[in-house]
Amino acid sequence: MDKKLTYKDAGVDTKEGEKAVKLMKTHVQKTFSDNVLTGLGSFGSLFKLDLEGIKEPVLVAGTDGVGTKLKIAFMVDKHDTIGQDCVAMCVNDVLCQGAKPLFFLDYIATGKVKAEKVADIVKGVADGCVIGECALVGGETAEMPDFYADGEYDMAGFAVGIVDRSKMIDGSKIKKDDVLIGIASSGIHSNGYSLVRKLFFDIMKLQVNDYVAELGKTVGNALITPTKIYTKACNAVLAKEPVNGIIHITGGGFFENIPRIIPEGLGVKIDMGSWRILPIFEYIQRSGNIDRNEMFATFNMGIGMIMVVDKDKAETVMDLLKEAGEEANIIGKIVTGEGVCLC
Repeated sequence: MDKKLTYKDAGVDTKEGEKAVKLMKTHVQKTFSDNVLTGLGSFGSLFKLDLEGIKEPVLVAGTDGVGTKLKIAFMVDKHDTIGQDCVAMCVNDVLCQGAKPLFFLDYIATGKVKAEKVADIVKGVADGCVIGECALVGGETAEMPDFYADGEYDMAGFAVGIVDRSKMIDGSKIKKDDVLIGIASSGIHSNGYSLVRKLFFDIMKLQVNDYVAELGKTVGNALITPTKIYTKACNAVLAKEPVNGIIHITGGGFFENIPRIIPEGLGVKIDMGSWRILPIFEYIQRSGNIDRNEMFATFNMGIGMIMVVDKDKAETVMDLLKEAGEEANIIGKIVTGEGVCLC
């Protein structure tokens, strides 16, 4: 072989990777606080813990990805919001334990690094971290030729928060007659997209640029709407009132997520009609002739997070959520029995 083989010949362009790092730097730095002790490019990320007011610190960690919602980003060629979805899926889980999010790390893998696209993805991550009130302290962009199709990528995230052990929320304090307060979602969030894609693109033969009057937007814009992050909402309530349980409505919908924190011998009665089911879910259900229970087992149905509180605290918590800019409704209560009843 006369020509000297290089890494670029094998499909990995380190110069493009360096360009991506330079482009993302501004986005990452806007998430930094005084607790971040390292800059972009260090081998390990250092974060100083502020333990003021915390007697017995407990770290709470969560990791997740975006799932096949990524396919929508590829189809609409929009990559600056999907990172928020990744942050939301991790941070919202950490919030459920009553923790304050501290920092976030991301992992992006692609067949070929394109600096501008990677910078757009990281912009979305950074925007999510700002909303989630955590620092983006590090990450990894892996170029893996022949592993991912051209133009495609995968991503995952990892969030860490902190809570005083005495203030941890694990559902153990939930009791009969407690009230469930549902906090509105922004849309489908990041679960159920395999079903959505099959319905919209395989069965209905829609295109991402098709306008749907019932939704008031194109298919692509409806499906790419980023997942809501509930840090502000949780902080507003937990600073003033006790909460017995917090539930993030993710994969598995109502039927899988709600029972995760309900003590044995207790169940949940959901009052149908007590909140606004978003048009996207009504459209999906009608278009696909999908059973109601299947919808509630797959999607958030307009409720992204649920707080379980003492019934005499419900109105106060509702007021706090509304002051924080959230749409919140009393959607049910804790009853004797088991499982989730849609009544």
